[in-house]
Amino acid sequence: MNHWVFLDASFWIALRDKREPAHSRAVMLTRQLLNMRQGFVYTSFILAETYAYFCRSIPIRLQVLDDAEKNPVMRWEPVLAEDEQEARRLLRRYVDKSFSYCDALSMVVMRRLGLERVATFDDHFRQIGGFGLIGPETDYRQRY
Repeated sequence: MNHWVFLDASFWIALRDKREPAHSRAVMLTRQLLNMRQGFVYTSFILAETYAYFCRSIPIRLQVLDDAEKNPVMRWEPVLAEDEQEARRLLRRYVDKSFSYCDALSMVVMRRLGLERVATFDDHFRQIGGFGLIGPETDYRQRY
């Protein structure tokens, strides 16, 4: 499953919001990934964060739903009860870090699926390490 990249809400938001400072970078990186036949994996938690961000923009909200439902390069991954338990353990273990429950859950799902790379503009994935970040200041091969 190494041809999949985990999609974080920060990247999805930048991709769809032309006013975001990272928009151009997200578009360029997405094109590169698609040219390399990479797809995106996301969870319902990521979809919820992304959709909520665009609550005042009906066209973009609908585009996000179309991404999730109709885009063949997007794959929804269900969150298991075990994933949530492990995410809570991760948060307790790294209580000195500032990443969110959704970030912890994303990291757990990535590990379960064997995904090494995440498309993100969120520095929280650096706090744990072991993930290749695809984002504003990173090369898609770089690993933290």
